[in-house]
Amino acid sequence: MPENMTQSIQDYLKRIYELNENGGAASTNDLANRLNIAPASVTGMLQKLANSTPPLVIYKKHQGVTLTANGEKAALEVIRHHRLLETFLVNTLGYSWDEVHCEADKLEHVISEDFEARMAKALGNPTRDPHGELIPTADLTMPADESCPLASLRAGEAATVRRVSDDDPALLRHLRQIGVVPEVKIIVKNYSEFDGNLTLQVEGQQSNIVLGMAITTQVFVEK
Repeated sequence: MPENMTQSIQDYLKRIYELNENGGAASTNDLANRLNIAPASVTGMLQKLANSTPPLVIYKKHQGVTLTANGEKAALEVIRHHRLLETFLVNTLGYSWDEVHCEADKLEHVISEDFEARMAKALGNPTRDPHGELIPTADLTMPADESCPLASLRAGEAATVRRVSDDDPALLRHLRQIGVVPEVKIIVKNYSEFDGNLTLQVEGQQSNIVLGMAITTQVFVEK
């Protein structure tokens, strides 16, 4: 990580990467909401990042922002730190999966590359974090993600849970309670066209469960 890469810049690049993953450029308002910062302040930072040497983003007013190759590499470095730290906290220190996101947010900016390499080796070079999110490789490439939202499945389809959104600790606790966790197999027994609810048979659970779109859009599966 370059020495002049501040924590604030790292946070911007990480959020831009996450928004770009969903397709297209990230809007100023989306970034402001993600970072809890005024849109005018976001615009100022984007202009700074676009004019840095080397440029970290490509920013066009009213058209949003994307990362340059240098900006993407810096974002993937932070994301690798974050997801390795989450794995370390769960596997080594006994944290639960709903406790680690905020801790990793704090630590991701301060660990050295030597610490990162030692941590990865001690963990057996994992490819996914406790929430099933893919971990960027040591050479800062993101493995291909073949998952789709659980909400896109219909009656009769079977799939394996690959990852879940880790932003909401309450959601993570609920998913753990009902057994919807990475690598668990599910079968859709029924789909309600009225409200989008899915009735699921979950591996290891005796009774079927019904999940609404507030949850099924936050769980990602592979058919």
